[in-house]
Formats: sequence, structure tokens, C-alpha cells
Amino acid sequence: MRIIAIIPAFNEAKTLGGVLSVLVSVPAIDEIIVVNDGSTDATAEVANQYNVKLVSLAENRGKGGAIKAGLDGSRADVILFLDADLIGLSPEHVDELLNPVIEGSAVMTVGLFENGRVATDFAQMVAPYLSGQRAVRREVLEMVDDMDISRFGVEVAITKIVEAKKLAVQEVPLRCLTHVTKEEKLGVFKGFAARMKMYWEIVRYYAKIDNSK
Repeated sequence: MRIIAIIPAFNEAKTLGGVLSVLVSVPAIDEIIVVNDGSTDATAEVANQYNVKLVSLAENRGKGGAIKAGLDGSRADVILFLDADLIGLSPEHVDELLNPVIEGSAVMTVGLFENGRVATDFAQMVAPYLSGQRAVRREVLEMVDDMDISRFGVEVAITKIVEAKKLAVQEVPLRCLTHVTKEEKLGVFKGFAARMKMYWEIVRYYAKIDNSK
């Protein structure tokens, strides 16, 4: 069984190294792919400090497009997705996400922050299907149409597939893990605007899926 990790990253030079330093220490992962999604900071330079495959996109394609770029040309039975802005990631978190899929008790795991920070814990309690931390069998991803244009709707797209097919999914608590919020990265006003844009992309893609039924 071949396992790869795909990390979509847009201007995540400050936190990417912390994520990669953990991933390279996990024996179960055969390859790590960082997709530099049109970053204007040192994201690519940070990625190149580690034993990873770097895919650089000239223009920002959004999360769905970045994930699709990482999948293209890769070979794997199980794909681990992690956000590039995580704080507190450990090898144990990675194993907890991978093991149910490796063992066959689930086709997908969804990681939920727990005991990290109130803001990020609460956001995932409200909308757990938006979590970017998950391990998925490749055949599930192959069922997702238009992943390259889904942008932040990609997690919704994957979740809708497993729900429609009634496939086994396991939620995994990721204790003491959190991430940097958009408001912290960009400032209150720009961060809030970026968050609203993200929610709009999710709602728009959700509506597109429902209208295609």
C-alpha cells in the first residue's frame, strides 16, 4: 500500500516547515507533495529544505486546484491531506488519521481539532466536514467531479461523495492541534474578507453539487 501526503500551500512560509518537519519523520508516508499555489512569499524555498516533491503553480488555483495538481502524476492508494498552517502537529496525529484507512475500517478519516484553541475547536465543531485534515482512499477522490475548480469547496465535494455512497468515515480527534486563522495571517479586516470569500466558494460549490442532481 502506497501512501502519500499532499500539502496545498498559499503563502505559508511561516508555518510550512513545522508541518514538513513532522511528516518527514513518519515511516508510513512514502512521498510528500507540497503544492505551492501561486505563493508570493518564501513557501517554495521552505519546501525545498525538506525531502519533498514541490509542485509550483504560476497562478493561485484555490485549494481544490492545488490538490488536483498534487494528485496528477502521483501514485498512491491512500492520500493524506494536511493544511500548511497547522500548529502543534505530531507524528501521533498523522498515525491517528492514517490507521483507520490503512486497516480498512474507513475509506476516509476526518481530523477535528480538540483542546487546541477555542476559536479553531469551535469552528470545527460547527462544521466538521470543512476540516482539511483527512486521509482518503484514492478511489473516493476519483469520484469527485471538477475538483480543479472547486477551490475551498473541495472538502464539501469529498464529503458529499462518501455520504451519497454511504461509505465508512471516521472522525478523529486531534488533541492540542490548531492552525493560524486568516485574521491572524492577514489582519482583522483582510482576514475577515478572506474568510467570507472562502465561505462563499464553499456555498457556491455546495449549490452546484445540489443543482447537478
